[in-house]
Amino acid sequence: MGHTETPLRPASARRSRSLKGDIRIPGDKSISHRSFMFGGLASGETRITGLLEGEDVINTGRAMQAMGASIRKDDDTWIIRGVGNGCLLAPEAPLDFGNAGTGCRLTMGLVGVYDFDSTFIGDASLSRRPMGRVLDPLRLMGVQVQAGPGDTLPTTLHGPRAPAPISYRVPMASAQVKSAVLLAGLNVPGVTTVIEPVMTRDHTEKMLKGFGATLDVETAADGVRTIRLEGRGTLSGQSIDVPGDPSSTAFPLVAALLVPDSDVLIRNVLMNETRTGLILTLQEMGASIEILDPRQAGGEDVADLRVRTSELKGVTVPPERAPSMIDEYPVLAVAASFANGETMMAGLEELRVKESDRLAAVARGLEINGVDCTEGEDWLSVRGRPDGKGLGGRTKEAVVNTWLDHRIAMSFLVMGLASEYPVYVDDCGIIATSFPEFMDMMTGLGAEISQS
Repeated sequence: MGHTETPLRPASARRSRSLKGDIRIPGDKSISHRSFMFGGLASGETRITGLLEGEDVINTGRAMQAMGASIRKDDDTWIIRGVGNGCLLAPEAPLDFGNAGTGCRLTMGLVGVYDFDSTFIGDASLSRRPMGRVLDPLRLMGVQVQAGPGDTLPTTLHGPRAPAPISYRVPMASAQVKSAVLLAGLNVPGVTTVIEPVMTRDHTEKMLKGFGATLDVETAADGVRTIRLEGRGTLSGQSIDVPGDPSSTAFPLVAALLVPDSDVLIRNVLMNETRTGLILTLQEMGASIEILDPRQAGGEDVADLRVRTSELKGVTVPPERAPSMIDEYPVLAVAASFANGETMMAGLEELRVKESDRLAAVARGLEINGVDCTEGEDWLSVRGRPDGKGLGGRTKEAVVNTWLDHRIAMSFLVMGLASEYPVYVDDCGIIATSFPEFMDMMTGLGAEISQS
């Protein structure tokens, strides 16, 4: 039942002369996960272009296949024949999500209320991550849960014969928890209600409506959102063109800001307002990010970004911005390492429960590469060196521990492109979970990145 671990693949990055090019970022990870899930659940055919073909998303597709969906690829289009809402089949073996926290937690919601056993496993990193935030509302719906210590994987769920809808106030800013409850509600009679005090990425709501679910969202004057979903309705297959992932965009974007004489055009980037916190923050820091041809695609805002080398200054990032850029704080901390003055980031408690304890992993990585920083319980401050002097690993023993976290690996490889000394990471293989093209795309722009 364990997940097979692969050997670590060390890598390094060194100061680069310039980055230039015209690139298209792979599809958004959040939308790609949901495309496989909703397509596998809907009646009829769903066709997906632009899907992110990283390991995390493919594992979600395999889970949907294990529960009855037919999934195949024809040229650049993924074609899914779904089972119909309420008609998932009991998986014959444990569902192995590898490193995919989003796929695992959302699928727990989707299948947990069914009256059969479903078992969830993952790699060493995912097996350490807390699942209680999703399991707690499922328990309220009558789901029986068998889990590892502290509600970790492996976890087995068995739904009740007569699931009951709930009204659930999400206790933290988490799109995964919100989405898991809504997806559970798809197979529950009556109306499932989710109350969200702080708005998080809203792809689940938008896509469920697109597939035909009866769902409405009410936003109060204080910003609290109430989402109501009518259960056991019909979902119908759709055509989806997945826009470029803003979280993956962050890496070439920050690299282009930091490496001298850089000018990079990044095409077809998702600009959903719940995902653009990093761009806003970098612009406040003085970044030259030009937003070109803003447009709509598949119900989402997208645009092209022209990014040029910029002199950055330290800022205080408001904590309420965290939900719109939670995955981008590691690479923001790298950008702050080259800014003039101090950058203060607060409201970061969610970073403690990502693929790694990202807050600690970032702080240790910065320290080992000579950055002046201070880590708090839910905050990080970074005092930058605009010239990169003294930054990087002075010896090959100064290696960043990525903790099986793809974003830690990519962030510190970006750092090495502008620091005085090279930056070494213990593993670049994990990058394939979300951005398999990263190494080739970056070296194609002129980045000096290599496997050790």
